[in-house]
Amino acid sequence: MQWRWLAVLTLALLVPGLLPAPSVAQATREKRPVDLELLLAIDISGSVDPDEAKLQREGYAKALVDPQVVKAIRGGIHGRIAIAYFEWADNFTNNSVLDWTEISDLASARAVSAKLLDVPIRIGRRTSISGAILAALPRFAESPYQGLRRVLDISGDGPNNAGDPVDLARDRALAAGIVINGLPIINDRPNPWGMPVLEDLDRYYEGCVIGGPGSFVVVAESFDTFHEAVRRKLVLEIASAPIVPRQWHQAGPPVRLNQPFRLAQGEQRYPKGCDVGERQSQEFWRRRFDQ
Repeated sequence: MQWRWLAVLTLALLVPGLLPAPSVAQATREKRPVDLELLLAIDISGSVDPDEAKLQREGYAKALVDPQVVKAIRGGIHGRIAIAYFEWADNFTNNSVLDWTEISDLASARAVSAKLLDVPIRIGRRTSISGAILAALPRFAESPYQGLRRVLDISGDGPNNAGDPVDLARDRALAAGIVINGLPIINDRPNPWGMPVLEDLDRYYEGCVIGGPGSFVVVAESFDTFHEAVRRKLVLEIASAPIVPRQWHQAGPPVRLNQPFRLAQGEQRYPKGCDVGERQSQEFWRRRFDQ
Protein backbone atom coordinates (compact mmCIF):
# COMPACT_ATOMS: atom_id res chain seq x y z
CA MET A 1 0.00 0.00 0.00
CA GLN A 2 2.88 2.35 0.68
CA TRP A 3 3.86 2.43 -2.98
CA ARG A 4 0.32 3.57 -3.89
CA TRP A 5 0.51 6.60 -1.58
CA LEU A 6 3.91 7.42 -3.01
CA ALA A 7 2.52 7.24 -6.54
CA VAL A 8 -0.39 9.52 -5.64
CA LEU A 9 1.92 12.08 -4.04
CA THR A 10 4.25 12.02 -7.04
CA LEU A 11 1.32 12.53 -9.42
CA ALA A 12 0.03 15.46 -7.33
CA LEU A 13 3.39 17.18 -7.46
CA LEU A 14 3.67 16.71 -11.22
CA VAL A 15 0.12 17.70 -12.16
CA PRO A 16 -0.79 21.34 -11.35
CA GLY A 17 -4.02 21.85 -9.47
CA LEU A 18 -4.22 18.48 -7.70
CA LEU A 19 -2.86 19.97 -4.49
CA PRO A 20 -4.75 22.93 -3.00
CA ALA A 21 -2.95 26.25 -3.44
CA PRO A 22 -2.19 28.23 -0.28
CA SER A 23 -4.90 30.74 0.53
CA VAL A 24 -4.33 34.49 0.48
CA ALA A 25 -4.60 34.50 4.27
CA GLN A 26 -1.90 31.82 4.54
CA ALA A 27 0.37 33.75 2.17
CA THR A 28 -0.19 36.90 4.20
CA ARG A 29 0.66 35.16 7.49
CA GLU A 30 4.01 34.17 6.05
CA LYS A 31 5.00 37.82 5.67
CA ARG A 32 6.73 39.57 8.56
CA PRO A 33 4.46 42.23 10.09
CA VAL A 34 5.71 45.82 10.18
CA ASP A 35 4.12 49.15 10.93
CA LEU A 36 4.79 50.56 7.48
CA GLU A 37 5.91 49.47 4.04
CA LEU A 38 7.56 52.62 2.68
CA LEU A 39 8.75 52.70 -0.93
CA LEU A 40 10.90 55.72 -1.81
CA ALA A 41 10.88 56.74 -5.49
CA ILE A 42 13.50 59.36 -6.40
CA ASP A 43 13.66 61.49 -9.56
CA ILE A 44 16.90 61.19 -11.59
CA SER A 45 15.54 62.62 -14.85
CA GLY A 46 17.37 65.03 -17.13
CA SER A 47 16.39 68.06 -15.07
CA VAL A 48 18.38 66.64 -12.15
CA ASP A 49 22.11 67.07 -12.62
CA PRO A 50 24.64 64.70 -10.96
CA ASP A 51 25.25 67.08 -8.05
CA GLU A 52 21.52 67.35 -7.36
CA ALA A 53 21.09 63.58 -7.61
CA LYS A 54 23.87 63.20 -5.06
CA LEU A 55 22.18 65.70 -2.73
CA GLN A 56 18.95 63.71 -2.93
CA ARG A 57 20.64 60.41 -2.12
CA GLU A 58 22.60 61.97 0.74
CA GLY A 59 19.44 63.66 2.02
CA TYR A 60 17.66 60.35 2.45
CA ALA A 61 20.74 58.64 3.89
CA LYS A 62 21.13 61.40 6.48
CA ALA A 63 17.43 61.61 7.33
CA LEU A 64 17.07 57.88 7.99
CA VAL A 65 19.56 58.01 10.88
CA ASP A 66 18.07 61.18 12.36
CA PRO A 67 17.12 60.59 16.04
CA GLN A 68 13.54 61.74 15.45
CA VAL A 69 13.09 59.32 12.55
CA VAL A 70 14.52 56.40 14.55
CA LYS A 71 12.32 57.34 17.51
CA ALA A 72 9.26 57.35 15.25
CA ILE A 73 10.18 53.89 13.94
CA ARG A 74 10.63 52.43 17.43
CA GLY A 75 7.39 54.01 18.63
CA GLY A 76 5.14 51.99 16.32
CA ILE A 77 3.00 48.98 17.20
CA HIS A 78 5.67 46.58 15.94
CA GLY A 79 8.60 48.95 16.40
CA ARG A 80 9.87 48.36 12.86
CA ILE A 81 9.21 49.38 9.26
CA ALA A 82 10.18 47.99 5.88
CA ILE A 83 11.77 50.30 3.36
CA ALA A 84 12.80 50.07 -0.30
CA TYR A 85 14.36 52.68 -2.58
CA PHE A 86 14.49 53.11 -6.35
CA GLU A 87 15.36 55.93 -8.74
CA TRP A 88 13.33 56.74 -11.83
CA ALA A 89 13.44 58.89 -14.96
CA ASP A 90 11.47 57.97 -18.10
CA ASN A 91 8.92 55.17 -18.10
CA PHE A 92 11.67 52.61 -18.82
CA THR A 93 14.19 53.77 -16.19
CA ASN A 94 13.59 52.37 -12.72
CA ASN A 95 16.86 51.58 -10.97
CA SER A 96 16.58 49.60 -7.76
CA VAL A 97 18.97 50.95 -5.12
CA LEU A 98 17.64 49.12 -2.05
CA ASP A 99 15.39 46.06 -1.92
CA TRP A 100 12.89 45.69 0.93
CA THR A 101 14.84 45.99 4.18
CA GLU A 102 13.72 46.16 7.79
CA ILE A 103 14.63 49.10 10.03
CA SER A 104 14.00 48.74 13.75
CA ASP A 105 16.78 50.70 15.46
CA LEU A 106 19.72 53.01 14.86
CA ALA A 107 22.03 50.17 13.80
CA SER A 108 19.70 48.93 11.07
CA ALA A 109 19.04 52.53 9.98
CA ARG A 110 22.79 53.10 9.65
CA ALA A 111 23.14 49.94 7.57
CA VAL A 112 20.45 51.15 5.16
CA SER A 113 22.00 54.62 5.03
CA ALA A 114 25.39 53.16 4.17
CA LYS A 115 23.85 50.99 1.44
CA LEU A 116 22.22 54.02 -0.18
CA LEU A 117 25.54 55.86 -0.33
CA ASP A 118 27.37 52.83 -1.69
CA VAL A 119 25.33 52.35 -4.91
CA PRO A 120 26.43 54.39 -7.98
CA ILE A 121 24.04 57.04 -9.30
CA ARG A 122 22.83 56.92 -12.91
CA ILE A 123 21.02 59.84 -14.52
CA GLY A 124 18.15 59.41 -17.00
CA ARG A 125 16.44 61.75 -19.45
CA ARG A 126 12.69 62.35 -19.43
CA THR A 127 10.30 62.51 -16.46
CA SER A 128 7.68 59.80 -16.04
CA ILE A 129 6.04 60.02 -12.64
CA SER A 130 3.41 57.63 -13.97
CA GLY A 131 6.15 55.15 -14.85
CA ALA A 132 7.47 55.38 -11.30
CA ILE A 133 4.01 54.73 -9.86
CA LEU A 134 3.37 51.74 -12.12
CA ALA A 135 6.85 50.36 -11.35
CA ALA A 136 6.03 50.59 -7.65
CA LEU A 137 2.98 48.30 -7.84
CA PRO A 138 4.87 45.01 -8.40
CA ARG A 139 7.44 46.06 -5.80
CA PHE A 140 4.72 46.21 -3.18
CA ALA A 141 3.31 42.89 -4.38
CA GLU A 142 6.74 41.26 -4.01
CA SER A 143 7.41 42.67 -0.54
CA PRO A 144 8.16 40.00 2.08
CA TYR A 145 6.57 42.26 4.70
CA GLN A 146 2.99 42.97 5.69
CA GLY A 147 2.59 46.60 6.72
CA LEU A 148 -0.26 48.20 8.58
CA ARG A 149 0.16 50.88 5.93
CA ARG A 150 1.66 50.96 2.44
CA VAL A 151 3.05 54.28 1.25
CA LEU A 152 4.71 55.31 -1.99
CA ASP A 153 6.84 58.39 -1.51
CA ILE A 154 7.67 60.28 -4.73
CA SER A 155 10.18 63.12 -4.93
CA GLY A 156 10.90 65.08 -8.09
CA ASP A 157 11.53 68.50 -9.60
CA GLY A 158 9.24 68.45 -12.62
CA PRO A 159 5.87 67.28 -13.96
CA ASN A 160 5.16 64.07 -15.84
CA ASN A 161 6.12 64.37 -19.53
CA ALA A 162 6.43 60.72 -20.64
CA GLY A 163 4.52 57.48 -20.30
CA ASP A 164 0.92 57.08 -19.14
CA PRO A 165 -1.15 59.98 -17.78
CA VAL A 166 -0.02 60.58 -14.21
CA ASP A 167 -3.51 60.84 -12.71
CA LEU A 168 -4.56 57.49 -14.20
CA ALA A 169 -1.44 55.80 -12.80
CA ARG A 170 -2.16 57.40 -9.43
CA ASP A 171 -5.70 56.03 -9.46
CA ARG A 172 -4.38 52.50 -10.10
CA ALA A 173 -2.17 52.76 -7.04
CA LEU A 174 -5.01 54.07 -4.90
CA ALA A 175 -7.21 51.19 -6.04
CA ALA A 176 -4.49 48.82 -4.77
CA GLY A 177 -4.63 50.45 -1.32
CA ILE A 178 -1.38 52.38 -1.69
CA VAL A 179 -1.15 55.95 -0.37
CA ILE A 180 1.02 58.31 -2.41
CA ASN A 181 2.85 61.20 -0.73
CA GLY A 182 4.95 63.76 -2.55
CA LEU A 183 8.09 65.78 -2.08
CA PRO A 184 8.24 68.28 -4.95
CA ILE A 185 11.56 70.12 -5.25
CA ILE A 186 11.21 73.77 -6.23
CA ASN A 187 14.28 74.08 -8.40
CA ASP A 188 15.10 77.51 -9.87
CA ARG A 189 18.27 76.32 -11.59
CA PRO A 190 18.04 76.32 -15.41
CA ASN A 191 17.07 73.01 -16.93
CA PRO A 192 20.20 71.58 -18.65
CA TRP A 193 18.09 70.61 -21.68
CA GLY A 194 16.31 73.95 -21.89
CA MET A 195 12.91 72.55 -20.88
CA PRO A 196 10.49 74.97 -19.18
CA VAL A 197 10.14 74.93 -15.39
CA LEU A 198 6.76 74.45 -13.75
CA GLU A 199 6.70 77.14 -11.08
CA ASP A 200 3.76 75.75 -9.09
CA LEU A 201 5.04 72.19 -8.94
CA ASP A 202 3.70 71.81 -5.40
CA ARG A 203 0.15 72.49 -6.64
CA TYR A 204 0.69 70.03 -9.48
CA TYR A 205 1.70 67.33 -7.00
CA GLU A 206 -1.34 68.07 -4.87
CA GLY A 207 -3.77 67.83 -7.75
CA CYS A 208 -2.21 65.16 -9.93
CA VAL A 209 0.28 62.97 -8.06
CA ILE A 210 -0.58 62.34 -4.41
CA GLY A 211 -3.67 60.53 -3.21
CA GLY A 212 -5.20 58.29 -0.62
CA PRO A 213 -6.29 58.89 2.98
CA GLY A 214 -3.97 61.32 4.73
CA SER A 215 -1.78 61.90 1.68
CA PHE A 216 0.33 65.03 1.82
CA VAL A 217 2.98 67.14 0.16
CA VAL A 218 6.12 68.44 1.82
CA VAL A 219 7.84 71.04 -0.33
CA ALA A 220 11.63 71.20 -0.60
CA GLU A 221 12.47 74.78 -1.43
CA SER A 222 15.75 73.71 -3.05
CA PHE A 223 18.08 70.75 -3.34
CA ASP A 224 20.21 72.31 -0.61
CA THR A 225 17.34 72.06 1.89
CA PHE A 226 16.28 68.63 0.68
CA HIS A 227 17.50 66.80 3.80
CA GLU A 228 15.33 68.80 6.17
CA ALA A 229 12.23 68.26 4.01
CA VAL A 230 12.94 64.52 3.88
CA ARG A 231 13.41 64.33 7.65
CA ARG A 232 10.11 66.07 8.34
CA LYS A 233 8.30 63.92 5.80
CA LEU A 234 9.69 60.65 7.12
CA VAL A 235 8.71 61.47 10.69
CA LEU A 236 5.17 62.24 9.56
CA GLU A 237 4.89 59.11 7.41
CA ILE A 238 6.27 56.81 10.08
CA ALA A 239 4.75 58.26 13.23
CA SER A 240 1.29 59.21 11.96
CA ALA A 241 -1.51 57.34 10.27
CA PRO A 242 -4.91 58.67 9.22
CA ILE A 243 -8.23 57.12 10.17
CA VAL A 244 -9.08 55.29 6.96
CA PRO A 245 -11.53 52.69 5.63
CA ARG A 246 -10.98 49.09 6.67
CA GLN A 247 -10.11 48.02 3.12
CA TRP A 248 -6.94 50.11 3.22
CA HIS A 249 -5.54 47.85 5.97
CA GLN A 250 -4.14 50.75 7.92
CA ALA A 251 -4.12 51.62 11.62
CA GLY A 252 -2.79 54.31 13.88
CA PRO A 253 -3.46 57.75 15.32
CA PRO A 254 -5.00 60.47 13.20
CA VAL A 255 -2.77 62.97 11.43
CA ARG A 256 -2.38 66.20 13.40
CA LEU A 257 -1.43 69.29 11.50
CA ASN A 258 1.19 70.67 13.86
CA GLN A 259 3.90 71.11 11.22
CA PRO A 260 4.13 73.70 8.42
CA PHE A 261 3.36 71.25 5.64
CA ARG A 262 0.38 71.16 3.34
CA LEU A 263 -2.10 68.30 3.69
CA ALA A 264 -4.03 67.14 0.65
CA GLN A 265 -6.15 64.19 -0.38
CA GLY A 266 -5.54 64.14 -4.12
CA GLU A 267 -9.04 65.62 -4.55
CA GLN A 268 -7.96 69.10 -5.57
CA ARG A 269 -8.12 70.00 -9.23
CA TYR A 270 -4.95 71.33 -10.78
CA PRO A 271 -6.11 74.27 -12.92
CA LYS A 272 -3.47 73.80 -15.65
CA GLY A 273 -4.40 70.16 -16.16
CA CYS A 274 -2.47 67.05 -15.20
CA ASP A 275 -1.10 66.84 -18.76
CA VAL A 276 0.72 70.18 -18.45
CA GLY A 277 4.11 68.47 -18.57
CA GLU A 278 3.27 66.60 -21.74
CA ARG A 279 2.02 69.81 -23.39
CA GLN A 280 5.14 71.70 -22.32
CA SER A 281 7.31 68.96 -23.78
CA GLN A 282 5.42 68.89 -27.07
CA GLU A 283 5.65 72.67 -27.40
CA PHE A 284 9.37 72.62 -26.57
CA TRP A 285 10.18 70.07 -29.26
CA ARG A 286 7.90 71.77 -31.79
CA ARG A 287 9.82 74.99 -31.37
CA ARG A 288 13.14 73.18 -31.63
CA PHE A 289 12.14 71.53 -34.91
CA ASP A 290 10.69 74.79 -36.33
CA GLN A 291 13.97 76.63 -35.87
